[in-house]
Amino acid sequence: MDQSVMMALAKAGGLAALGLGAVGSAIGSGLAGASAIGAWKKCYAQGKAAPFILITFIGAPLSQTIYGMILMTTISGVAADPERAAASWAACLFAGIFGGMGLGTSAWFQGKAGAAGADALAETGQGFGNYLMTLGVVETVALFVLVFSMMGL
Repeated sequence: MDQSVMMALAKAGGLAALGLGAVGSAIGSGLAGASAIGAWKKCYAQGKAAPFILITFIGAPLSQTIYGMILMTTISGVAADPERAAASWAACLFAGIFGGMGLGTSAWFQGKAGAAGADALAETGQGFGNYLMTLGVVETVALFVLVFSMMGL
């Protein structure tokens, strides 16, 4: 295989990491955002104060896009060296694809958990710390994916 093709495939892995992580972040933020809007609507309908802190649940899945960018930068560093890219283009490509899928899935389910947390907090006014810890556990999956993908390179 031509060296320029191997470098391009290695760089494609970096783009996959960013893109798939961002897709998951968009889905997760959208899910949590829709739930928060519904929770705020319930509060307004009941004459209760709408808790602004629900924005925390909406923004939580965005960190996986940042992790995707970090993984993309790492992969791009490997892909920039023609010799390293030739030797590890497949590892770069698969680290980007599967790492990005892991990041995106983590963000997606973090958004689902955030949606449940937003609904519960708006209804009860209690449990914010517990809901946030749940998001942290889901976030840990993304951190593991990032670190282990980088170690694999």
